[in-house]
Order: sequence, then C-alpha cells, then structure tokens
Amino acid sequence: MTNLLVELQTEELPPKALEKLSKAFADGVAKSLAAQHFTTAESRVTAFGAPRRLAVHVTDVLAESPEEPFTQKLVPERVGIDAEGRATPALTKKMASLGIACDVADLKRVDDGKNVQLVFEGVRPGVALAAGLQTALDDAVRALPIPKVMTYQLADGVTTVAFVRPVKHLTALFGADVVPVKLFGLDAGRVTMGHRFLSQGEVSIADADAYAETMRAAHVIPAFDERRELIRELLTNRAREAGAEVILPEDLLAEVTALTEWPVVYESCFEEEFLSVPEECLILTMQLNQKYFPMRDASGRLMNRFLLVSQLEAKDGGEAIRTGNARVVRARLADAKFFYDQDRQQTLESRVEGLCHVVYHNKLGTQAERMGRVRQMAGLFADLIGADRAHAERAAMLAKADLRTLMVGEFPELQGIMGEYYAKNDGEPADVSLAIREHYQPRYAGDALPSTPVSLAVALADKMETLTGLFGIGQMPTGEKDPFALRRHALGVLRMLMEKGLKVSLRALVDAAWEAEKGVAGVANRREELLGFFGDRLRVMLRDAGYSAQEVDAVLAVPVETLDELPRRLAAVRAFMALPEAQALSAANKRIGNILKKIEGDRPTKVDEALLAEAAEKALFAELAALEPKVQALFAEGRYEEMLVSLAALRAPVDAFFEAVMVNAEDAALRANRQALLGRLYDVMNRVADIARLAQ
Repeated sequence: MTNLLVELQTEELPPKALEKLSKAFADGVAKSLAAQHFTTAESRVTAFGAPRRLAVHVTDVLAESPEEPFTQKLVPERVGIDAEGRATPALTKKMASLGIACDVADLKRVDDGKNVQLVFEGVRPGVALAAGLQTALDDAVRALPIPKVMTYQLADGVTTVAFVRPVKHLTALFGADVVPVKLFGLDAGRVTMGHRFLSQGEVSIADADAYAETMRAAHVIPAFDERRELIRELLTNRAREAGAEVILPEDLLAEVTALTEWPVVYESCFEEEFLSVPEECLILTMQLNQKYFPMRDASGRLMNRFLLVSQLEAKDGGEAIRTGNARVVRARLADAKFFYDQDRQQTLESRVEGLCHVVYHNKLGTQAERMGRVRQMAGLFADLIGADRAHAERAAMLAKADLRTLMVGEFPELQGIMGEYYAKNDGEPADVSLAIREHYQPRYAGDALPSTPVSLAVALADKMETLTGLFGIGQMPTGEKDPFALRRHALGVLRMLMEKGLKVSLRALVDAAWEAEKGVAGVANRREELLGFFGDRLRVMLRDAGYSAQEVDAVLAVPVETLDELPRRLAAVRAFMALPEAQALSAANKRIGNILKKIEGDRPTKVDEALLAEAAEKALFAELAALEPKVQALFAEGRYEEMLVSLAALRAPVDAFFEAVMVNAEDAALRANRQALLGRLYDVMNRVADIARLAQ
C-alpha cells in the first residue's frame, strides 16, 4: 500500500464551477477505486482545485486489487444440460461470453423457486492499479458536472475530444512511480506546470506526497479551501491595518479563489465624489464587474478605498497594479454616477406608464396590468393586517417602476433598492419608499422579512398575485420543475404570516387575492389547489425548522384560525412528548378516537353523573371535571404548553378506566353515557393538537 496522486493540468477553468469540479473529480476517482477494492476504510481523499488544475491525493492505495470470490448465474439446468449430461451450445456460449472455463460437473445447481439454475462459483483475480485507475479516471471524467463542454483537437491534428478546457499534462504517481494511464491523448508522467508567470518551465513531482509542497515552491497553492482561507485572512488583515472592515461575500470570495493560484492583496482607491452615488451601486459595480472587495470605516460608512486580489508579486510593490485598477474602476463608477444622475431627472410615477411595454406573461398581460392587480391586493391585505391602505396601494403602484430606469437596466440586482432611493428623492412617504425595496423580501430561505405593515401588505400582494395568476392558468410546479419559483413565493407568504404574527387566515388571504385575479381572461378558480399547495409547503417548512413528522402531523390535524399560533402549538407538543405520561396518553387517545368513530348517528355529548356505575369512571369524571376549567383558561390565553403538560394528571384515571370499564355495555343508556364521557375527554385532549398522532 502507498499513496496515489492524479492531476489534470489544463487551461484556465471556469471560476464559478471550479470548486464543484474539483470536489467531483476527487470524489469520482476515489469512489471508483473504492468500488474496485483498491482502497480501505483508512484511506483518505484530498481534493485539489486551482485555476489550471484538478487533482486528487488518495492514501493507502493497493498496487493490485485483492482476489474476489464471486457467484455467476448462468442458465437454467434444463437449458444448459442435454439428456447425456453434456453442456448445450447455449451454456457453452454463455460461459465463453463471461470468460468462464470449467467442467459441467463443477457447476452448482440452485433452485430459485422457478427453475433449477446452473451457477458458477469462482475467484476473480486481482487487477493491477494501472487498469483500475484507468477505469476510475474514465468514470470520474465522464461524470464531471461540466457547465459547458469545450471541444478541442489533440496534438495529432486529427482527434477531437470534449472536456471543460484543454488538458496539457496528465500526472499519475503511485508513490514515486508513474502509473501508465492515458487520458485525452496524453500519457501520464510526473511533469506539470507551475504558476503561469512566477515559475519557469515544467515542474517535476518526485512522488505523490510531495505534490502540495512542490506546487507551493512553483507559486501555486493547489488546495481550494486553503487558498480561500488564505485570501480571507489576507483581506481581513489588510483592512484591519487600514482601520477598516472589508465587505466579504462568500460567493465573491469563492470566485476570486478560483481565479488565483498565488494570492496577493493590494489596496487601491477612487475619487470621493463617487460616494454621492448610493453605496449599493458602488458595491455591486466593484464586486460584479471588477471582483474588488469594498471597505467600510469604523462608523460603517463605505470608503473610497477597496482591496483587490492579484496573483502577481509585483517588483514595484504593486504601484502599477493599484493605479491601473483605480483607473479601471473610475470608468465603471462614472457610468454608475451618470445612470443615477439621469434617473433622478424623472419621477418614479412618470415611469409607471412605461410598464405597459414590459410583458409579464403572455397569458397574464403586461407588468402594468399585473401591478394593477397587485395594487388591488395590497389594499385588501392592508385592511386585513391593519396597514395604511393608501400607502400600501401607492407603494404597489410604484414597486416595479424602477425596472424602467438606467441603473436597474444595467444592474437588475438593484431592483427595489434603487426604487427606494428614487422614491425618497421624489418625496414619497418613508413607509412607501421602504416598501418598494422590501416588497421583494424574503427573496430566499433565511432572508429578512419586510419590516413595516405597509411593506408586508405589498410583499404579500406581490407574491400572492404571482401564485394566484400562475395557478389560475395551470402553471403549477411539477416534480422538481418550478420555473416561476412558486415554492419560494409560498414559503415567503407562510413565513410572513407566522413570524410576523399576522392575525389573518391563509384562506382569507387566498380569497382576497382571487377577488383581484378573477377578472383576468383565462384564469380559472384554483384556490383549493393553491391552499393544498400552501399546506404541502407548510409541512416542508416546519420539517426544515427541526420538527418531526409526528409533531407536524399532530398540530396540522387541528385547524387553526391563523398560522402565527403554530410555533407555540409545536413547542407545546414537544414539551408534552417529553413527559413520562405522553406515550400512554397518546395511545389512549388513539383508542378513544377509534371507539368514537364507530358510533352510529350523533355522538352522545351529555354525561349523566347518576349513570356512572364503576369507581374508575367516577374517578375519571371527577378528574376531568376538575381539569376542564383550567384547560379552557390556558387554551384561551394561548398558553398551550402549560395546557398540554396539565394533561399528565389524566394518565392514571384513564388507564384505570380502560382496565375496569366496558365502554360498549349492553345497556344502551350506560353505553351512551360512557361514550359521552370519552367524547368529552377527547375534546379536552385534542384542542391544541391531535395527540393520537404522537402514539408510536
């Protein structure tokens, strides 16, 4: 056993795909070797990924896979053996195709219930690593998640191959020995290339374990995670030295990591006059176009200084790099300032009419028509949640107007954000301006929710219009396909109702939305399908929040008026489940439910204390009578956890009742009285959740 290294040295790989490609390549090689029994449980896999290379290091690899006993079913005995006991042509052909050579007498007979099968038992010889690694490489390369395949011609000038980028060198080392494998017309060796500018010529790898150290000497840090953390550290320290804090989004950090083999951080700047432009514009321009890292000062204000990551150790200390990047960013920021200044010369309201020229959906009309429906919904929802109706309608009317601005045309990511700035510039009320920004929220799982009632009304309206409109024309999600992000919209609505404590029912919201949508030609009434869709999303959301399927089923089995109650009910169920009495009470509740289901006609409701004959039913009635007022008070106050915990007192009388009392007595009056007692108990136990669903 020794360690193995494989590297594909390529032209520059696509930066946004590099991390995924490097992990997939390493996993593919390692899994294939494991499937062929070249590795053990102790083997460790290290993935490497840099702008011009994919590599994997695997420890404890066998030079040859072990012999492996195997069993091969051939053909039924009646097909494979003739009357004289000799092999038929069918058996001979089958064995030849599998490379099996043996006497018929050596084959086993196995009855599989349908036929007696001829079975060969043998030992498959081990395979040399070169053959196993060739298979592993072919498997791994074939399965790579390549975003866009590139075809190129090999050195022979004839053969064309397809890969993510042209491969220049193939390195395969088993310890210090080269493994003779081939890929993309290249024979494996020990030679690769270092840094494109900071190293000279080819680099020779002595053995598999020397790879990382040798590449570092050639100014390449091959491990993606190591390089990312180094860049993070360099940026953070450089900003700290400047008395600032660097803005460090993870997606930009990953992209820059994929662009640099030998990271070096420099600081540059731009003119202070550009700080008059909204900081979101400046930040997005620097990050999106130039891959720069902006900085904030100690008070949190954006600075006119930024950091950039290069892969050159400049002899002049980086002066040329700093001034060159300052010159480039100046042009970018000048464009942003021009867009901002030009946009403010027109009001947002004047741009609303332009939405008539923006198609929303060929069956649902233009963006202007859509926002008319959103405006109507925002007004209805404002009434439901206690927001300012006029402000909600005004914000809804202006919410998409910034789509017609130069800035959003250049940077679609700024929609809503620029709308708020332009609304403030126009003198719109503060909550109207904020709602234009916040009506997109929540944009993704974990995103902040709208912060004001007006913002909530418009955000709910925007999402509900999308849902009702697209459901109405039959564009519901199917399987994994959800091109209009309807699942995300539904989760956003549910989060707002629950987490903001909105005292409005989901059905009332859907009914109000359909009132605004029903006038659109071709839109069918699918509110029940939409409510079912919300129910499915609600279960997923609660499960993702950490609640078990049992807990979710128990709570959702009891209708609630408003969804803001659900977190407290789920917490109550969880507290109840922790009680020693929980399982016994759940099982009893399930039994009671089954008894009550079998009652023909109306369920008896009145308990006649005079008909309580057995001591156990008298004790249960007394305990229930004493507990009911407390349970009702706790339920009315929303103290669900205390209410469910108080049910623990019922365990002993309930157990005694079922041990001593025959519910379905022959006497009809006695039977009805006991059914009424159990019905009263059932109602008390299941006000917060269906306790029976917690039974294991």
